[in-house]
Parts: sequence; C-alpha cells; structure tokens
Amino acid sequence: MSFEHLPALLSDALTRKGYEKLTPVQAEVTQPEAQGRDLIVSAQTGSGKTVAFGLTMAGELLGEQNRLPVAGKPLALAIAPTRELALQVSRELEWLYGEARARIATCVGGMDASKERRALSHGAHIVVGTPGRLRDHLERGALDLSGLKTVVLDEADEMLDMGFREDLEEILDGAPDDRRTLLFSATMPKPIVALAKRYQKDALRISTVSDERGHGDISYQAVTVAPADIENAVVNLLRYHEAETAILFCATRDNVRHLHASLTERGFAAVALSGEHSQNERNHALQALRDRRARVCVATDVAARGIDLPNLSLVVHVEIPRDAETMQHRSGRTGRAGKKGTAVLVVPYPRRRRVESMLRGAKIPVEWGTPPSKEAIQEQDNVRLRATLMERTDLDEQDWALGAELLAEKSAKEIAAMLVKSARAALPAPEELLDASEAPARREGPRPGFEDTVWFRMDIGRRQNADPRWILPLICRRGHVSRQDIGAIRIAANETMFEIPSAFAERFMSAVKRTGQASDEGAEVAIERIEGAPRDVAREHRREGASGKGRPNSDRGPRPPAHSPRPFKGGARHGGPRKPRG
Repeated sequence: MSFEHLPALLSDALTRKGYEKLTPVQAEVTQPEAQGRDLIVSAQTGSGKTVAFGLTMAGELLGEQNRLPVAGKPLALAIAPTRELALQVSRELEWLYGEARARIATCVGGMDASKERRALSHGAHIVVGTPGRLRDHLERGALDLSGLKTVVLDEADEMLDMGFREDLEEILDGAPDDRRTLLFSATMPKPIVALAKRYQKDALRISTVSDERGHGDISYQAVTVAPADIENAVVNLLRYHEAETAILFCATRDNVRHLHASLTERGFAAVALSGEHSQNERNHALQALRDRRARVCVATDVAARGIDLPNLSLVVHVEIPRDAETMQHRSGRTGRAGKKGTAVLVVPYPRRRRVESMLRGAKIPVEWGTPPSKEAIQEQDNVRLRATLMERTDLDEQDWALGAELLAEKSAKEIAAMLVKSARAALPAPEELLDASEAPARREGPRPGFEDTVWFRMDIGRRQNADPRWILPLICRRGHVSRQDIGAIRIAANETMFEIPSAFAERFMSAVKRTGQASDEGAEVAIERIEGAPRDVAREHRREGASGKGRPNSDRGPRPPAHSPRPFKGGARHGGPRKPRG
C-alpha cells in the first residue's frame, strides 16, 4: 500500500474501499510541496478528483491531533455545478471521513431548504453545495463562513459556463482571507485564470491531463445511420453490448422523454434524467441504476453532469454533441477508476463530414462503422447465453425433481431448446436497419423513356438566381409537361439547358411558343431548342458509354457534372428569375 504518508483514518478508509494505490491526481495533491498551499488542478474526468481534494484538505480538518473537533462552523466548503455532482461529492466524503465521524451538510437546489438550514444550525465540519443554494443560505445568515479553512471549487470551468460567476464571487468574498482555495478545472480558459488570480495566493499548478485528448480507458466508436433510423440504431447498440449500465445522451427534454418512452415500450429497463425532473425523481432514477433495477439512463447533458455509476460501461451519443469538449464530458461518465468503457456516436450519414472534422481537431481516435445488425446481435446473444448456461449453479432438491419430471416427458435436446427460447423471449427484439453505408445504387444507362432526347436552352442562369426548385415548375407550366417528362438540367452562368424525350419534343416546343405569347408567369424567359447535347453531357456520354455506367439522368434526378456549367447551390431568394441589368 502507498498510503503511509496519509493520516491513519484516511488510509484505513481507502483500504476498506478497495484502493490498492492512489490515482495520479490523488498522489500529486498529497505530496509534501502541495500541503497547505492553494492549488490549481487539471485532471481528466473519472480520475478520482473528489477523493483527491478530500485527502488534501485533511491537514486543515484533522489538525495535529488527527481527529475532527466538535462540529460547529464549517471548516471546509466544496462547491459543485450541479445537484448530482454535489450529492456525489457528499457520498465520497462520507466514506472517506466516516471513521472520523465527520458531519457533512449538503445544500443543493431542489431540496428542502428549511431542512438544510436546520442541519447547518446543528453544526457541520464540511458543507457541500451548489452555488445558488449556498449563496441563498449565506445571504439569509444560515451559512457562517468565518471558520472556513478550505474552499474547493469543483469543475470550476463548468460553473462559470453555467453563469455562476457572481454567486462564486460572493461566496469567496465572504470567506476568510487566510483560507486555502483549491480550484479543480478540466480546462483553463481566461475567466478561470482571472478567478484564480483574484482569489488564490502563490497557487501550485498540478496537471495530470495527457496531451492526447480523450480518456485512455474509453474506446471511441462512430456508426453512420440513415436519419430516420437513429432510434433503431440505439436499440441495436443496447442489445449488442448488453452493458450492465448504459447512458444515452439527447439534446433536449422532449427527446429524452420520447426515447425513454420508446425504450420502455420495447422492454428495456430505463430511467430518464432531464431538467423537468425533480430532485427526488432524479435520486430515485440514480438509485434504480445503482441497485440494477434499471440498466439504461436517457439524459440531457446538464442532468448527467457529475453522475458516477460504477458499472457504467456504455455511453451512446444519440444526438451529436455541440463540440469535442461536450463529447468528452459525456463520454467521461464511463472508463472511470481504471475500468474500460465504450463511447458510441450515432452519426446521420449527411453529417459525417462535420463529425469527422470535430474529431480530427480534437485528436480523438475513433473507429468508424455501422450499427450492429440483427444477425450480429443474435450471434452475441448466443455467446452470452452459452456462457451463462455453462456456469456452475447451485441446485436444490426441487430443481432436480422438476428436471427429472421434464426429462420423463421430453428429450434433453428439446428441453435445452425450450430453455434457450425462454431466455431469448425475455430480451427486446433487435431492429432491421436501412443500409446507410452507401448511397442508393445508380441505374445503369438512361432511365426508361430518356434513351432519345432533345435539349433545350433557357436564357437565365446562376447570375439570375436560377434554381431547380423554381425552374422545374416553370418548364412544366411553359411546356405543358410533368416533372417526370424532364431529364437532366444543367445551370450555367447565364443559361440553363434541359432535356425532353424526342417523342413529344415538338409538342413541348409548340406549347412554349403559345405560353410565350401569353402574360403567364415566366413568359419573359426565352426557351429555344439546341442541336446536340451540352459539351459536358456529351463528354460524359462518351466516357461512360463504354463502361456501361449511368448517364446523368438517373433515378436520383440530375447529377451535377465535374465541369462548368454546374447547378446553382443555395436557395433562391424569390420565386422567379432576377431581371438582367441594363
């Protein structure tokens, strides 16, 4: 054991908790040079920060006699950004200082403030809370900071991002000048540097964050899906991994509510966490996950801040996080305390490039793939079921008796098959997924009806805001044809070419002349027949004819050529062409 330099009370607590050695951040903050000094600590999520600041404040709490005095005015104050994180900090400090009989008061929004005031009036060694509630108790006179020896700001960068700067400043201004200030922050933006400069003296800088972004114990994966298949992909990910505990991140309360209802309907034991849930509901949800009555948690980013679930091995980003920092905070719920975890991003295939850019900039290595198929899930089920059934099990006399009765009626093979079927029936069914790994296949050659076409020209192009969204209806009105009768469209700078099947090209041109003489909308646009195909189309025909590859007019609509003229990208500003200048 490497706890000899710690007070016996804390060393014994770590041993009982199963610690064999301190984590890097815990070892750093308990070094002799860190004792009694203000600290600025940067450490990865899940690195044991709570125990770290619990250990480093021991000198101020226990004193030379290695025990706590009678509870009165608080000696230490720990401030956290969210209720969940504050409650987690309290739980960690309770077992760490349990043998010292520490009295810990927790003050967080959403709980009964009158009970908190009574607890403070009875005396406390350590107070843990959120900025808003602590400020409220301070202003009402319920929280006396005059005896403070240590103040801890946990996840200080997050507190500033959430708008708690004024609350923090009022609390710190109300604390004694000679107290220690321990600032734990994953990042060091300018507001954090300014806060440290104002409230700390000769602070020691400690960082255990590696240069490589992301967490070493987390395997990052990304799966591409059709946009309409996101929910089915989530179902298959849950079924494939069958994690002891999984957390699914959504962007909004409504999406949390919808996904939670959908998973519950499918047979998953799931709970929800979002801003619309009361603190009591959140506590019940987290307890259900801890005692394994539930295995899936659907949550928003804010609600999941500070959640620490020992058996959490799977994080699914159902909706793409807004940036790499958010993704790491989400993913950091798993891969904690040396355990391995998996973080999966569900990426609609139109947004893959954006996600790749974000991951590349953050230097997070990600394995790309597709969601587990129904067949892959069934194979995983077979592996898990085989392992479960082959485990040694203690059987009593009733078990043996019923087994003998079954064998008298059915064969061993039939009983085993029935057992497997019964086990499968208890599992939610996997989903059939669309293939999002590739675009729909092109039809070879021209689509039916466009083997022989005539090309026409319009005297408007990109410079006149030509856009297929209003050009198609205009052609239909002027030529008395339907959309299905129009082939490829090529938009150049000052002109637009399109093709019509030869079978009714003459009829189309006659209609164009008649509508051109009327005062119909778009009648001012000149349309004329041209000989042959545009140069870029002719080149494509020659290039693709030998190989049998598709022409531009496929069942997916017009395809932009590799050379100018090219389709106009971007929406039309209005419903028709812009008149040429001059």
